[in-house]
Formats: sequence, structure tokens, C-alpha cells
Amino acid sequence: MTTSALDETRTDKGREPVSGGDGTLAPSKAFTWLLLVCGVLGLWASFVITNDKFNLLQAKLEHKTIHFSCSLNPVIACGDVMESDQAHAFGFQNPIIGLVAFPVVMCVAMGAFAGARYKPWFWYGLQAGGLFGVGFISWLQYQTIYNINAICLWCCLAWVVTILIFWYTALHNIRNGLIKVPAKVRSVLLEFHWVVPILWYGVIGMLILTHFWYYWKTVI
Repeated sequence: MTTSALDETRTDKGREPVSGGDGTLAPSKAFTWLLLVCGVLGLWASFVITNDKFNLLQAKLEHKTIHFSCSLNPVIACGDVMESDQAHAFGFQNPIIGLVAFPVVMCVAMGAFAGARYKPWFWYGLQAGGLFGVGFISWLQYQTIYNINAICLWCCLAWVVTILIFWYTALHNIRNGLIKVPAKVRSVLLEFHWVVPILWYGVIGMLILTHFWYYWKTVI
């Protein structure tokens, strides 16, 4: 069985192992890069959505119409999503959560690059944040597909990176024994770590494809 990138032991000057003597843990280099890239992309998506929302409000105040570059057709229509009630589920605009959360992920990665090690409670906290994230985006996916009947591409980008952050944080915690699973399950998950996100994205894609098939079939 081959070794996945998640099984790489990160060393400092070639000597220091992932697990510190005080119980702290440092992520592998591959996982650290994933956190950084996902954090940057998630922050970018959140910023664009927030900025577009401000532009939309400004246009309404000036009694003007606005066209978003991500509104390509009746299905891929960011404006419809931004104007929905679901766009402010907690009483404020949803991307504000991303503007706060994704920089935290970036800081975790940059700290790891600088040699930081984090205690188990920190990794549990990151896992809990990821769990909230995937739970929230799953609700948003249902709402956008079946109630709003429109898809926002920037939201989709946020969905993609949130799933990756949650899943690979879980694998990091499984690999280091913070989440207990049988040894065989652990081995399979680490070896075929890519299967779960691919299937996850596939399910979302199929839901979008089948629900909006009435439109897709007209452009094929």
C-alpha cells in the first residue's frame, strides 16, 4: 500500500517529528499547503460576494440596474442568490462568516509553515469549525438548488474549499489518533483520501444537473 501525502511526517531540520513531546501536533506539509490555498480561495470568494452585495445595494439606492459577471443564465444567477432570504441566515450576510473564518485557516497554515505546533484541543476546534462549515453549506446547497432555484459560482467555490478543509482536517486528526477509528479503516481512509471529496462533489453536481435538467437540455 502506498503512502499518501497525508502520511508524510513533517520535520524541522530533518530531525523533529510531527508529534511534539508536549502533545502538540504539526500538520504535514501537504495538509498545510491545502489549508493555505483553501483559505485564500475561500476568502477571495467571500470578498467578491460581499463586494457584489454592496454594489447591489448601491445600485438599488441609485435606482439603477446591475449585472453581475457571474450571472450567466437563468440557472447560474448570483444576483438571485444574493437577494434571497437565505443569503442572511443569521441576520447578517453569509459571506461575513467566510471573511472571518477563512483568514483563521490561513493563519493556521502560516503558523505551521513557521514551525508552530498545536495542541489537540486546537485541532478539535478546527474540526468543529469545519463541521459547522459543511453543515451550513449543505443547508445552503439545498436552499439554492431547490428553493432559490439558482446557483452562485462564487458560493460554489466556497463550498468546494469548505469541504476540503473539513475532510482533510478529519484525516489529519484520524492519522494522529485524535479521532479514533479502527486501524483498517484508518489505513483505507489515508490511502484513498481523495475518494470522499470526489464523491461529495459528484453528488452535488448530480443534484444540480438533475434539478436543472429542464434548462441544461436546451443548451446541449
